[in-house]
Amino acid sequence: MNYLAHLYLSGESDEIKLGNFIGDFVKGNKYQHYPEMVSYGIQLHRSIDSFTDNHPDVKECIQLLKPGYGRFSGVVMDIFFDHFLAANWKDYSTVTLRQFAKQSHSVFISNFMMLPLRVKQFLPFLIQHRRLESYAKKENLFHVLEIMSNRTSLPANSEWAMTMLHQEYDQFERLFRRFFAELMEYVEREFTVTISKPGTP
Repeated sequence: MNYLAHLYLSGESDEIKLGNFIGDFVKGNKYQHYPEMVSYGIQLHRSIDSFTDNHPDVKECIQLLKPGYGRFSGVVMDIFFDHFLAANWKDYSTVTLRQFAKQSHSVFISNFMMLPLRVKQFLPFLIQHRRLESYAKKENLFHVLEIMSNRTSLPANSEWAMTMLHQEYDQFERLFRRFFAELMEYVEREFTVTISKPGTP
């Protein structure tokens, strides 16, 4: 899962949200060097990734992307899944996506000195370009993929990815919604995280 999903699955705790946000950049047992609930968020991040990697609906999405991205298909799938979460945000949250993003930015800035170096380096870009919110519009995904292909090992195949998303949009969304419902249930059950969803007391 990508940044927006990890933050959303952190529930109401700022410390868990911080840990979940930096999870990819804390290797091995270095999570033990962080405060207890931040460490808990890092471990939650790892469990979310493991659950995601082993889910059959996720594997089906990855197979759809394999012709264009091979072993990098999961990276593109993460971006697509953040799009479906952002585009359907009202189905998942009791606050607006803008409010959620601003609150998350505040957590990052307040704890800036605790962030790993690489996170400190890209955080201004993430905030300035409203990256968490930008996923809601399908047309923004091409730009995201282009940036990643220029800065990482992701193949420069953005046009193919967008064509595939357009052709299989309903299929991707169906698989995302089914998978994400199970992921939310897993996180709430196994990590006692409370996710504030529409229709819950």
